[in-house]
Amino acid sequence: MAQQTAKAFVLVNIEIGLERDVIKSLEAMPEVKEAFRIYGVYDVIIKIESEDIDSLNRAISSIRKLRGINNTMTLLPMEGFEKQ
Repeated sequence: MAQQTAKAFVLVNIEIGLERDVIKSLEAMPEVKEAFRIYGVYDVIIKIESEDIDSLNRAISSIRKLRGINNTMTLLPMEGFEKQ
């Protein structure tokens, strides 16, 4: 059985005009596996995977400190599936 990683989805509001800068910063973070600009209440959705909850927490804290981030909402998945 493979070891399960800690995962989170982070919804982000970004200061207008800094979306590309934030996406570029996210791309450099090893824990960020996916990031997409979206339409709606939030501007970007981020998928984070980490080896444990402590490193996940550090990654989320790093995201929250990025220049241009106005607000975040973190979602921790509890149960479900993932197709490859």
